[in-house]
Order: sequence, then structure tokens, then C-alpha cells
Amino acid sequence: MRTSAGLLLFRSGPAGTEVFLVHMGGPFWRSRTRAWSIPKGELEEGEAALDAARREFAEEVGVPAPSGEPVDLGTFRQSAKVVRVFALSAPGFDVDRVRSATVRVELPRGSGRFVDVPEVDDGRWVPIGQAGSLVVQGQVAALDVLAQRLGD
Repeated sequence: MRTSAGLLLFRSGPAGTEVFLVHMGGPFWRSRTRAWSIPKGELEEGEAALDAARREFAEEVGVPAPSGEPVDLGTFRQSAKVVRVFALSAPGFDVDRVRSATVRVELPRGSGRFVDVPEVDDGRWVPIGQAGSLVVQGQVAALDVLAQRLGD
């Protein structure tokens, strides 16, 4: 089974705890309701999960992850992979625009025509109570664990 790692930033906001989510890029996700995600990606051979989470954050958001000591929230099944999620308090973090790395996809599938699309096309702070209805289903449990640990 494939393994990914992600970094879930959180902070106190006007409506309580907020989490930083990214919107998955490309035409497949454009019109989907649950198209938001914790910044995450697959581990490379021999790579530690936390190192992968920080690397993937930088690739997807376009800036390095904030410094600090993250808390391991655990491993969560998401479709055909598992995602290890780390949470990090990041009260001063903000970006004006996501500058994601791109991935090559075949469009339409089977056509032999390939285009480069951003891995993610947006990133924003969302109240944790709303985040569960935005993220892909496999990541809801990670948000629940964070909320429980923070007492939200």
C-alpha cells in the first residue's frame, strides 16, 4: 500500500481553530465539492514521514513549511493509500498565492495528449468545523483527531 505524509497547519482565528487546506488542481477536481486536502504526498524511498510532509508542503504551497515541532496525529486510510498526518501550530503563517509544482496528466485519458497542471490551485485557512465537509473523505478523521486534541 502506498504511503503519503502531510502537514496540517492550525491556528486560532476569529471563529475558533482554523486549518490550512489546499484545493487539488487540474480538471478532475475543478467541479468537485470535496476537493480540498491537507498538503501531502508520497514518501520517497528511505524518506522519513515528517521529512516527506515538509517537502510536500513546500512543493504544493510554494513556500517552506513553518518551523516548529509538529505533533503526530497518526495514520489514516485514504482510498488506496495511507496518509500519516502531522499537525503544526502556525499562528503567523500566511501566503498571498499558492505556487504549486505541476504534474503531467493525459487529457482526455487515453488520448496521448499530455498537459501540465498544478498539484494544487488554491490554499486557505478554514474553520476546523467547516473543513470536514471540504476535504476528501479519508482525511476527515485526521481533522477530528486534531479537534479532539485541541478541545474543539
